[in-house]
Amino acid sequence: MTTTLSTPVPVATKATRREWLGLIAIALPCMIYSMDLTVLNLAVPTLTRELKPSASQLLWIIDIYGFMVAAFLMTMGTLGDRIGRRKLLMVGAAFFGLASTVAAFSTSAEMLIVMRAVLGIAGATLAPSTLSLITVMFEDEKERTFAISMWIASFSVGAIIGPIVGGVLIEYAWWGAVFLIAVPPMVLLLAIGPILLPEYKAPNAGRIDLASALLSLSAVLGLIYGVKRWAEAGLGLEALAAMATGLALVLVFIRRQARLPDPMVDLAMFRIPAFSAALAINLAGILFMFGSFIFLAQYFQLVAGLSPLQAGLWSLPSAIAFTAASFVTPALVGRYRPATLMVGGMALSAAGFVWLALAPSLIQIVAASVVFSIGFTPVITLTTGIVVGSAPPERTGTASAMSETGAELGGALGVAVLGSLGAALYRAGMADFALPGVDAAAPEPARATLGGALAAAANLTAEQAAALLAQAREAFMTGFRAVAALSVLGMVFCIAVTLAVLRDAKAGGGH
Repeated sequence: MTTTLSTPVPVATKATRREWLGLIAIALPCMIYSMDLTVLNLAVPTLTRELKPSASQLLWIIDIYGFMVAAFLMTMGTLGDRIGRRKLLMVGAAFFGLASTVAAFSTSAEMLIVMRAVLGIAGATLAPSTLSLITVMFEDEKERTFAISMWIASFSVGAIIGPIVGGVLIEYAWWGAVFLIAVPPMVLLLAIGPILLPEYKAPNAGRIDLASALLSLSAVLGLIYGVKRWAEAGLGLEALAAMATGLALVLVFIRRQARLPDPMVDLAMFRIPAFSAALAINLAGILFMFGSFIFLAQYFQLVAGLSPLQAGLWSLPSAIAFTAASFVTPALVGRYRPATLMVGGMALSAAGFVWLALAPSLIQIVAASVVFSIGFTPVITLTTGIVVGSAPPERTGTASAMSETGAELGGALGVAVLGSLGAALYRAGMADFALPGVDAAAPEPARATLGGALAAAANLTAEQAAALLAQAREAFMTGFRAVAALSVLGMVFCIAVTLAVLRDAKAGGGH
């Protein structure tokens, strides 16, 4: 039975067993959504042998899911406010399960690209629908904070178990089995969702504006594509053109929203200081987190010399620490103000980044990553709650989508901006490098990337290779340390914004 709520309950009521069981139902698609972002990476070598995609097709197989998720988040968040968040979640889950099944049995690269695109569109319904349902199901501030913490933890759990489960399936089955992981949880969600999850849609909601949806999709897709091209190939003409187009479409989108009687995004939300500040802190924090993790992944394999499996295992401590800290955050919210927790968390993250910049060994670098991951956990939980809680009840689907879009953009910018900074410093450190008795053009690939240095070293004598790799690794670490130092400044900026704007904010934002 569908119940449409028009106004929030004046006095917050405690959640019942139905809501807590519903939270488990909500965690399922979030975990699968996160797994689908990473699990395919393990299958790439096998599917490359079987489907024989071109280099361009392989890039699209990997990237199209994230592009479609980012592009459709805003549209799906708004659509959920209008047609019902549970209804949209059920439709998205059905399409996700179906597309996963078809993707598993893809017979060509083109077929797999199309199915990955469908998975991305379906995946875009999951995060905003589940987060906005949490705001309806959990009215009590402390319970809502706990629920959001579990929502965030479910993404982390997916990221942790995805590579492990995927590795087992690829080892004992076939590459397509990594997609079938999603089918049982989606079937379970379709079975229990209508029983455990309430329906909510905005009262007197108008029709969705198709032009706004197209503008939103095109703007986000242009920005994300441009930033990713920047990260992959440098700040070239293609990346600049895509980002400029995306920004121009953002301006057109904003002007259109200001004129519509029932806009897709209510610009008045940005006049709520807590909403804007929390959104900015969330984006900035994820930017520095993602940027640092990219350098950690390279450090593990290219500097420490670990195999991909070993690198994956060494990256687990920070992911597990983040997940564990998600369970601790709700207890701390009951004792400290959100601003105090956020400032303390960002100060701990800043200390972790300082340690990362100075760490002399693999173990200390991993320990530093654990520290900054734990520090940022309450920040993500609380800023997410403030963003969604500050929006009017009928706009929480849109606010949830904006939070997720900001996170997607923050992650892409972290890879592009910080990755480009590290690459520039690496090239500067290698610009004048030369080897006695070796043609000046021979180490040219080594001047571009550390991976190029490792490849070039294979064609040199042991003494020459040692000299080249010592210089290349030192150049890489210069960039690594600079990114860690910049991340410290980023945390200081976020602390300043928190103290200036969010000093009196509530954990759930407050309506």
